[in-house]
Amino acid sequence: MDLRITIIQTALHWQDASANRKMFSEKLAATAPTTDLIVLPEMFTTGFSMDAAGLAENADGPTLQWMKEEAARYSAVLTGSVMVKEGEQFYNRLYWVRPDGTYEHYDKRHLFRMAKEHHSYTPGKEKLLVELKGWSVCPLVCYDLRFPVWSRNVGGQYDLLLYVANWPKPRANAWSTLLQARAIENLSYVVGVNRVGTDGNGHPYTGGSAIIHPKGYKLLETSEAEGIHTLTLSKQELTDFREAFPAHLDADVFTLN
Repeated sequence: MDLRITIIQTALHWQDASANRKMFSEKLAATAPTTDLIVLPEMFTTGFSMDAAGLAENADGPTLQWMKEEAARYSAVLTGSVMVKEGEQFYNRLYWVRPDGTYEHYDKRHLFRMAKEHHSYTPGKEKLLVELKGWSVCPLVCYDLRFPVWSRNVGGQYDLLLYVANWPKPRANAWSTLLQARAIENLSYVVGVNRVGTDGNGHPYTGGSAIIHPKGYKLLETSEAEGIHTLTLSKQELTDFREAFPAHLDADVFTLN
């Protein structure tokens, strides 16, 4: 079955969760997409902030409730990451929220030490695999993109690899290149959703959100402009390619500690 994906590339209100939730609601209402999956950027309620102690929500906080409402409104899964407090720990947590209100989460494993993210947040330990319309999806977060072992499609576990990000302009070429590499090496569709604008630390973001075919070419690549884009992915095309070019059968067997 085909999968219809909607990505939202936008600037974010710095450290203002209420304003960002309102902004995303307005953007969705203006386009009212007919889709299966809506993807928001990393830390979509705050921007890439290290003020976890001041801004993190409880795990069942207002943003998760908002995601449940929006997922139900559009009859689509809604995903993106937010800062969350659980016990005494803080996480850069991706939520995968279904229209029926059920949800899963993934805590970002690779924390961006150049911004001292590892001083503010606790790394996740487990990958998340979720099912949607017969597709297996592996959602990851930003800096995870640089680590191919963590992203590896071991045993053909997933059909779609997904990255939500706040990936800045100086490293835009790495973003584009690595998205294509992850698609090629994993024989998988890859979706990368980035933000635009300038954050409260003065870091510029130039978007470049993209949807990559398993052969590595770009089905969609955005400019620096804000926008909502919807694209349909073909499961049959993926299956045919894997059967014609079964490189995954020669992959190295390994385990992670």
